[in-house]
Amino acid sequence: MPTAYPTEAHRVAADELTELFAERPETQAVLLVNSCARGKATPDSCLDMLVLVPPVVRDDVRPWWREERERHPAVAALRRAGRFADIHLGVIDGEFVRPHAYDEHDPLELRVGNTLCWSVTLFEHGDRLAELQSEWLPFYSDELRGERLDWCRAFCRQNLDYVPWLVGRELYFQAFARVYRTLEALLCGLHVSRRVYPIAYDKWIREQVVENLELPDLYPRLVRLLEVQRLESNELVDKADDLRALVDEYVVR
Repeated sequence: MPTAYPTEAHRVAADELTELFAERPETQAVLLVNSCARGKATPDSCLDMLVLVPPVVRDDVRPWWREERERHPAVAALRRAGRFADIHLGVIDGEFVRPHAYDEHDPLELRVGNTLCWSVTLFEHGDRLAELQSEWLPFYSDELRGERLDWCRAFCRQNLDYVPWLVGRELYFQAFARVYRTLEALLCGLHVSRRVYPIAYDKWIREQVVENLELPDLYPRLVRLLEVQRLESNELVDKADDLRALVDEYVVR
């Protein structure tokens, strides 16, 4: 991973917070995630980190950290480094719980991928992180993959079925929201189908589709789905049909 801190304040904050959590006996790992972990950060970027702890102490560590972050000098210095720069540090237990309802947004692949696949380990103690990597990498089980593909297809179809009805009621913004929501689920399904963990569903789309998934011809088709010339028309119904065809073509076992 091409780790790169965009400012000295980002590097100092990462080092000092890693040391802070490494001193706590319950800390199993400290991970650098998102833009800094992937060498994509700018001075305005946040510093994103995850701290892995056992489930039984997670809810104790979180309030301690909320108090600590408000008085830590490295956090204050980071906020001065860029317009949007701040520290986003999550305390996790490695239990990747997934909801089952088809109408819920399910971030399972994002959580696993950004925690274990697209992260950089800054500190590790014990075997917990290695156990999680062994369980979830390079990709999760074929049985779970089948379940997730079924979920993606069902989620997409459910949302697309609403679009003509919403357009008929002149609820165009809600219809567009359904199209966009389905596009996110399609991106999930694309990754699951190809056994690649996603980075995000609303940024780095070209990188993920063209480079990670090696589908350069698909990317322009995804862009066109959101190029709406006239919102208050049947155009969204046509977009929904195009999106349904992509789901049928690409979200496969």
